[in-house]
Amino acid sequence: MQRQGSGGSAAIRHRVAGLVLLFVHLVLVGWLTLRPLDVTWVTAANLEPLAGIKADLAMGPAEAVRRIAEGLLLLAPLGVLLPLADARLDVSPWASLVRTVSAGALVSLGIELLQTAVPGRVVDVDAVLLNATGVALAHLAVVPAWRARLRRRLYGTEVRMDAARPGRTGGGRPGAGRGSAAGGRRGRGGALLREDGPQGATPRIPRVGIAP
Repeated sequence: MQRQGSGGSAAIRHRVAGLVLLFVHLVLVGWLTLRPLDVTWVTAANLEPLAGIKADLAMGPAEAVRRIAEGLLLLAPLGVLLPLADARLDVSPWASLVRTVSAGALVSLGIELLQTAVPGRVVDVDAVLLNATGVALAHLAVVPAWRARLRRRLYGTEVRMDAARPGRTGGGRPGAGRGSAAGGRRGRGGALLREDGPQGATPRIPRVGIAP
């Protein structure tokens, strides 16, 4: 959505901020997930959905919460940063959710594929599921309320600007209410009085009927 004036400048500011924060976040995620690990052994790759989550739960509540929370939080900021970089307000909430979660899942899948070439890293399909879930939760928690607030601010500003434009007195047409320009003036009580001026001869109206 592109608007002129304050709306257009606000959209540009949001887009620039979103792109910068998105770049910083992706660099941080790459540094956290693609660094080689100096370990003596690694687990086998997990290609069975939910198998890794079940293994985490079997390690005890504290360890399970830590591992699952890490998977949810890793890419969760994308749920907010991607719509922020897009900077569109008039968009279907469900369409925005689907696009954002799909983009987050693709980023997570790309990270897992790159980890196959990194020492000490293994592919885990449950990581993709947790990352996409975190993106969806962050999007639902922040983006709809944020867009509604921006729409109220933007449209409220436009209404005030329209009301402040010259020639829009009382919401009417430019020039409306000018009694003197229309050939009359206002008297007491608001009655419109005609101004007497030179008039021509009174027109004669022919009578039509039966002669007596």
